[in-house]
Amino acid sequence: MEAHNGLSARIVEEAGFRGIWASGLSISAALGVRDNNEASWTQVLEVVEFMSDATSIPILLDADTGYGNFNNMRRLVKKLEQRGVAAVCIEDKLFPKTNSFINSERQPLADLEEFAGKIKAVKEAQSDPDFCLVARLEGFIAGWGLDEMLRRAEACHAAGADALLIHSRKSTPDQVLAFAEAWKGHCPLVLVPTTYYSTPVEVFEQAGIDLVIWANHNVRSSIATMQETSRRIFEERSVQSVEDAIAPVKEVFRLQNADELMEAEERYLPKASDSARAIILAASRGSEMGDVTAGIPKTMVPIGNTPLLHKLVAQFRASGVRRIVVIRGYAAGKVHAPDVEFVENAEFEGTGELLSLSKAVEYLEGDVVLSFGDILFRKHILNNLLAEPHDIVIAVDAAWHRRHRAAGYVDYVTATRPYSLRYDEDEAFLTAASPDLEEDVIHGEWIGLIKTNGRGSEIITAALAELSKRGDFKKLRFDDLFKHLIAKQQRVHVLYITGHWLDVDDLDDLARAQAF
Repeated sequence: MEAHNGLSARIVEEAGFRGIWASGLSISAALGVRDNNEASWTQVLEVVEFMSDATSIPILLDADTGYGNFNNMRRLVKKLEQRGVAAVCIEDKLFPKTNSFINSERQPLADLEEFAGKIKAVKEAQSDPDFCLVARLEGFIAGWGLDEMLRRAEACHAAGADALLIHSRKSTPDQVLAFAEAWKGHCPLVLVPTTYYSTPVEVFEQAGIDLVIWANHNVRSSIATMQETSRRIFEERSVQSVEDAIAPVKEVFRLQNADELMEAEERYLPKASDSARAIILAASRGSEMGDVTAGIPKTMVPIGNTPLLHKLVAQFRASGVRRIVVIRGYAAGKVHAPDVEFVENAEFEGTGELLSLSKAVEYLEGDVVLSFGDILFRKHILNNLLAEPHDIVIAVDAAWHRRHRAAGYVDYVTATRPYSLRYDEDEAFLTAASPDLEEDVIHGEWIGLIKTNGRGSEIITAALAELSKRGDFKKLRFDDLFKHLIAKQQRVHVLYITGHWLDVDDLDDLARAQAF
């Protein structure tokens, strides 16, 4: 199957193909130049090197006419072997080559003796006995008959060609099947059924053909998709209608083998003692989910076969937050996650969030992200939060009115200014926080994420100490903490977002989480 870069080569291997055709047409098209040797052989070699690095199956390079004479071929073979390329294909036309389907009958063939000399040079220059050379015969393309094709085939075979690629531009396979019948298996035969694509592969197998190449279908399919995607985004000024039809970014990361780098970072990079820590509040049962949380807290309810807490931990680690503390309470023995620290809150029943946070106050030091244990969010939200330099930052959804919301406690906030698309707006700071705010003053909904730096952690630690002296401390929630900080004239920075998060409070939320 054709590939033209490392990404498409990996896709080809994953699809199950046993070999890759590094197509000259596709590589030149991907580089934005014509298939007339406008890309130099060193530029093609660089592309093929990335393809080789990305895959483990054999690569057959479409080397056109060989980029020069026998001496160029000797050097090319050396460079291909160094990069682990399994084979090279050269055609019996003149340099610079022209694609076989452009004015084909006007394309003269190379001198047969000179072409055979290139083949011999390749076989004598290779150091790997398994390296293969495929001689591509263009006689049918150029208008010659079977006799001339057989004559050239014999000469190429005698010069050492490991296989012959028989090309035809007809819409039926008559020419290549006639050649296969006359050739009688002297050496393997290769076909590229670009024009006679409707012929079943079984026909080729029965005729003794050894290899079929699908020569340009990946680049052609990608062109059609990119044209449609670009057109729609330009016309609609939005990606909303195309987002669900294209590969998610995480699939790009998977094909890039991003997980391997993360594992390598864990092994080889020093563990920074001053990196951010996450404290996840996961002590409550989540009784709104009924029987689902009869034996486990909602933070352990599976989302797509993975517990919600595990998804949350993975999100933090993907953003470089490796030190994670989980505060557990209800069914504490059922709350688990790899490589995290646990803090117990035996007073979880009927108490508020600040009591739970106070159980982990010793971890409020340096850069910290405080998070509810029942939320999901896109990676950019956490990354933007971590990048904020302010002492205390909260993530606030300015699109709060568009969200599904069950009856109950909602963390509405007001700030010094509402959300704006302008980048030159002044910073927004918290001025009010309450579930009882009038709708006309609400600027957003706090989503359950707070980020502090060293000074911010000290401020919140001091606030908890003061609030703990209140008789109702065990009932206090985060909006009470926000009110206390506002009263103390502590600036709480508001980072506005617009959706792309979910809290899992009830069964309807749980259903939405499965598709988030």
